[in-house]
Amino acid sequence: MIIKKGQELDLDVTDIAFGGKGIAKVDGLAVFVDQTVPLDRVRVRIVRKKKNYAEGRVIEWITPSPHRLAAPCRYSGFCGGCKWQFLDYPMQLAYKRRHVVDSLEHIGLIKGVPVHPAIPSDAIYEYRNKMEFSCSDRRWLLPSEMADGSHDTEFAIGLHVPGTFHKVLDIEACLIQPRLGSAILNTVRAFMKGSAMPVYGLKSHEGFWRFLMLRHSAAHDRWMANIITASDRRDAVYPLAERLMAEFPAIVSVVNNVTARKAGIAVGEFEVPLLGNTAIRDCIGPYEFEISANSFFQTNTRGAEKLYDVVKAYAALTGCETVLDLYCGTGTIGIYLSDAARSVTGIEIVESAVMDARKNCRINGIGNCRFLSGDIRGVLSGIAEKPEVMIIDPPRVGMHQDVVRQVVEMAPPKIVYVSCNPATLARDLALMVGHYHVAEIQPVDMFPHTFHIESVARLIRK
Repeated sequence: MIIKKGQELDLDVTDIAFGGKGIAKVDGLAVFVDQTVPLDRVRVRIVRKKKNYAEGRVIEWITPSPHRLAAPCRYSGFCGGCKWQFLDYPMQLAYKRRHVVDSLEHIGLIKGVPVHPAIPSDAIYEYRNKMEFSCSDRRWLLPSEMADGSHDTEFAIGLHVPGTFHKVLDIEACLIQPRLGSAILNTVRAFMKGSAMPVYGLKSHEGFWRFLMLRHSAAHDRWMANIITASDRRDAVYPLAERLMAEFPAIVSVVNNVTARKAGIAVGEFEVPLLGNTAIRDCIGPYEFEISANSFFQTNTRGAEKLYDVVKAYAALTGCETVLDLYCGTGTIGIYLSDAARSVTGIEIVESAVMDARKNCRINGIGNCRFLSGDIRGVLSGIAEKPEVMIIDPPRVGMHQDVVRQVVEMAPPKIVYVSCNPATLARDLALMVGHYHVAEIQPVDMFPHTFHIESVARLIRK
């Protein structure tokens, strides 16, 4: 069959691709269909045709899959935040594990590695401890909102629709953050709309209100509100801080990050403390961590403890080992392992993260960890003592090839590789399989209702 753009077809969805789209096959050609799950039968319109694949958009549900659920969120299918609410959770876990296996086999060309069933998140809603809401002077209307025609289209604070950078869904409730976060968001919306200061335009780059970032401490049930603005106007922001602290006793920190940069990133060029503390504290296991507005911290606190328990089990420390922790960030993994190691050395390129790591050691009274700042390619060559265990937790892009080469040359007996991207995990492991045996991989779900999955790989020197 020759498939053309604009053609309508009845298709059976048989699989899910990494990225979350359903897959149907037409004479061997893959057709990717968003918002579908395996065993859906749908009528689609082809919206894109390439040489090796096509993309379709659902125009009619003929027979829904038995794995399909009614998504509880009114923004499901429009918001880019969590796209799998309509797929039952056990199937989410099964497909996430499959994505790890498929990446190993097709990208890394590595077969036969035991990949265990994914460890589930205890909570599948209200699990995120950090949310960023964008402001915009262009509001994306839901179909139901278009029908009544009564909505202000020149203000929004919420989340982006996939494929558009300047239009934002005006979110009243996000189900993957703790419930109080939605109440805080709605108070901020009312204040911003009633203020004399204009909302920021993501196309014009003019305006004042840019983002709201909320952080929540799962251990202490306390909140931070970080208001990001385009200029330093304490007179405009301080009354909002006062209202938040008065209305929500759980808020213990309100800060204002200020940035005139055009980049759509909720990080200030400088920070202005407004009310309360400048940081909150949360716990992973027995360890407490101080979290400032721009600190990195795992976004699923309880999930992070499960992840680190796997790392600790795979490291199998006896108290005598030296541990080298690459891409250590704010030191959370190194600190979590510190009670079972002789010493831990962390390397991180972001200086502020290294300062946070050292502070977190002081908070927890830990004396056997040290943290070095700099590019791993340069710092690693200066490490004289070969570690017994190496922890590698790179960003989504994985390791630089020079770092892989240095790791192989350093030849630690055990490596525990923590990955948030199955594709780069597979690529990096393929570069090391000549020297290391991949003993097993444990996926850990930190992000229910998304296609993202963390994985921990245990490597043994051959």
